[in-house]
Amino acid sequence: MENGKRDREDMEVNDIPRKPRVLLAASGSVAAIKFGNLCHCFTEWAEVRAVVSKSSLHFLDKLSLPQEVTLYTDEDEWSSWSKIGDPVLHIELRRWADVLVIAPLSANTLGKIAGGLCDNLLTCIIRAWDYSKPLFVAPAMNTFMWNNPFTERHLLSLDELGITLIPPIKKRLACGDYGNGAMAEPSLIYSTVRLFWESQAHQQSGGTS
Repeated sequence: MENGKRDREDMEVNDIPRKPRVLLAASGSVAAIKFGNLCHCFTEWAEVRAVVSKSSLHFLDKLSLPQEVTLYTDEDEWSSWSKIGDPVLHIELRRWADVLVIAPLSANTLGKIAGGLCDNLLTCIIRAWDYSKPLFVAPAMNTFMWNNPFTERHLLSLDELGITLIPPIKKRLACGDYGNGAMAEPSLIYSTVRLFWESQAHQQSGGTS
């Protein structure tokens, strides 16, 4: 009788859905000052880990991140690896994540993704990404960089990979110019990803309420 009770309790625990695992990433744009805000948005709903490029650290305040969010930098990539068989961080993070969100996505990192380059922790994760899992990008750059012909070509490459674009918005940019290229607000990025995730979950459950 006691064993039967434990089995029922185990089943009840296993029936509780786990939170989505969201890997948030920041590349080198001034908009990285909003990365802490973005992390706070997602931690209300998901389990979050963060990856940042070296150049993003010029703008990002590490202390603004929620305490429960583990932050990974390029220096962490091989810090735990010493021999064959040890875990490789960019592979482990790719396996862990259900969703990858790059916000902000700089012009430089956009070009790297489109060209297949992988010279830091973030771009290695992207190169190793399982594209059966969603990947969102929220670009942030100067208006003339956004309107540059290379940007259109690079965005087409991302679209071919199945990467979802969260478009930039028009506003006064950090450089003083006014125009399109500012990163979408963290609240919009969060709501876009959550709506997509929940609609996918609804479809997989057969559309039943």
